[in-house]
Amino acid sequence: MSRTRYKELGIGSFFGDLVYERAVPEGHFLRELERVVEWAAFTEQLVALYRGKGQTGRPPYNPAVMLKMLVLAFLYDLSERRTEAYVNDSLSAKWFLGLAVDEAGPDHSTLTAFKRRILEGGGERCLQELLAEIIRQAGAAGVAFGTIQVVDSTHTVADVNVKKDERRQEKEGKEPRDKGARWGVKGKRKARDKEGKKVKVPVYFYGYKAHTSMNAKAEMITSVVVTAGNQTDGKQFSALVERDQAQDLPVEIYSGDRGYDDTENHYLLKTKKLHSSLKLNKYRTEKKNGNKEVWVDLLASEEYQAGQRERYKIERKYGEAKTNHGLRRCRYVGRMRYLIQAYLTALVLNLKRIVKVVTGTNFKGRARLSA
Repeated sequence: MSRTRYKELGIGSFFGDLVYERAVPEGHFLRELERVVEWAAFTEQLVALYRGKGQTGRPPYNPAVMLKMLVLAFLYDLSERRTEAYVNDSLSAKWFLGLAVDEAGPDHSTLTAFKRRILEGGGERCLQELLAEIIRQAGAAGVAFGTIQVVDSTHTVADVNVKKDERRQEKEGKEPRDKGARWGVKGKRKARDKEGKKVKVPVYFYGYKAHTSMNAKAEMITSVVVTAGNQTDGKQFSALVERDQAQDLPVEIYSGDRGYDDTENHYLLKTKKLHSSLKLNKYRTEKKNGNKEVWVDLLASEEYQAGQRERYKIERKYGEAKTNHGLRRCRYVGRMRYLIQAYLTALVLNLKRIVKVVTGTNFKGRARLSA
């Protein structure tokens, strides 16, 4: 597509580039991010979401610019409105988007419309392709991928006042605010029963799960599956493996916690000539018959032990996602919109990792907005 079909940015400014040279120094995270990522590749992917591929109507913003704006939103954990304010207030953000110093960026409604294009024009397939393109570029940029993949899930609480929502449903007969969210278990905590004995009780949440596969050596998320909070981890395993294999990763071992210890998952890996490091439940090796030998051998295998040693890395990645990038609570309502949040969070985590590995530059701090 001709560049003239996109809205022209960064032209005709009295200030030129001199201000940027002083305000956005070499080594700035956004400068490095611009340098190491081939953003034009996303233009070709995303322009297909536009009517007539952008050839009809008024020239749109280059879709890569809109993707960059979404990246800023999730990088700094900003709402769409605050992202608009940040772009207009920050010289580094303006430089990153290709705006002139005195030029306003896309407004929040344009960003919302862009998200809608993704969901209506491609949905999860489009988001998978964006994630896969980042993985491809990471490899091309020199990020080394290893043989061990770690799978796990993390929960995100729905953007709902549950008690208020339940009262509305009971008294007014209204539908749930978030129809896709479900109750799930996020772990157990210690408590005392009626007799005063210490017991472990489940801790519940209402929302969604992001199931992910991460390459342990690269520390990059390669695949994502989104479900309601009540879906079990083990049942999403085959989809994660399938999406990984479509990317031609050098995987030999899959590691995970006991939630993935399902005979079907072990068998799936065997049929694909991959090694299982899915943590075994104790009953596998404590059987009193000959059927336990295969599990005893697996437990003692070098591949099993190597995979288990890498599991901590995905928990660390989830901590980063929740603490710094807002994955603790849903930004939007509904499963389809949570897809945007889960994938863009993974995308941002991967972009930070590429910049770190290729340039040695760490991402620092949050966005600052003027009062």
